[in-house]
Amino acid sequence: MAVPEGTPVYQPGFDPGSVCKAPPAGGSYGTPVAEGAGFKYDEATLHELVTEWRELAQEYTDDLEHAEAIATARPPGLEYASGDNARLTRLSGEALVKALNERVAYCENMAKKYVTALGKYATADELAKNVINQQPEGLT
Repeated sequence: MAVPEGTPVYQPGFDPGSVCKAPPAGGSYGTPVAEGAGFKYDEATLHELVTEWRELAQEYTDDLEHAEAIATARPPGLEYASGDNARLTRLSGEALVKALNERVAYCENMAKKYVTALGKYATADELAKNVINQQPEGLT
């Protein structure tokens, strides 16, 4: 299988397994993003990223219930082999719980970063609107 040329690009909302093979472009909805104010994504893309990171955090949180069951596994019998197997299973479950908690924290942190970016986006938009509103009307 040939490797595509160029650097990989994050495409919010794009599912390569879907029937539609045309990925979103220019932000997430085809709108070219103007340079300035330090933004790489348009506002719609930022909202999409916040949603995706929050959904991913929720998926990891949902998985924690199953991981907790693994981390508290009890041996099926009283013989040595069952006890040792359960101990190893619990160790694996504890590692899984730790990893899932770290992933939840990471995803929530990423969502917060995009929420912060949305706040900066809104501030930049408000500033631009105020500058435009201060201009005299009509042609000079």
